[in-house]
Amino acid sequence: MNISEIFYSIQGEGKLAGMPSIFIRTSGCNLRCTWCDTPYASWQPVGKTMSTGQILDAVAAFPTRHVVITGGEPMIQPDLGELVRKLVARQKLITLETAGTVWQDLSLLLASVSPKLSNSTPLMRDGGRFAASHDHRRLQIDVLRRFVRGGNIADIQWKFVVSAPNDIDEIRRLLQSIGNIAPEDIILMPEGMTADDLAARSGWIAEECKKHGWRFSPRLHVLLYGNTPGT
Repeated sequence: MNISEIFYSIQGEGKLAGMPSIFIRTSGCNLRCTWCDTPYASWQPVGKTMSTGQILDAVAAFPTRHVVITGGEPMIQPDLGELVRKLVARQKLITLETAGTVWQDLSLLLASVSPKLSNSTPLMRDGGRFAASHDHRRLQIDVLRRFVRGGNIADIQWKFVVSAPNDIDEIRRLLQSIGNIAPEDIILMPEGMTADDLAARSGWIAEECKKHGWRFSPRLHVLLYGNTPGT
């Protein structure tokens, strides 16, 4: 499996925010979000190939049951199913973070599905040469509906990165297309790579959450450590 980094930190986002967790960051992504905060796992993927056994040995060094598999896009990794099965056999509680463009049936404590809005399209970056392919891939409604059905997933959260007020109507339209999502499973998170960026958007986003019965999520890891690899 292509691995960018494995580290021990605090979950910064979503329903399990604040939970000490081991992060397995896979390297490689099928999207090219303009505001991607981990380009070393997406735009310029770096890392090394690790066997499932090597990953399990790295995980065993840390004192928690909570494991977050993130990326990049972990769902495109062919050995993901084997890794998840072996982590579950070791009684690990797994959160998987995905854009929801690819489906694998996995046993998860929490699926953190983050469909990418139009604010993610890289219209200006690199002359816009990735914009069309990104837009074609970023929303796969049939795959998102498959996540709604759940499979072996104990819990799910739908996490949206919000940049501007017009994102709210886009989220509402998308939720109508997907169907049957409880409001308390919908999470809005401000886009930003610094504490100042997050603060500038957090107030009005929290008000939108109050209006619709959705959750607001901070980005605790940015507040604690900054936008720094390995945190």
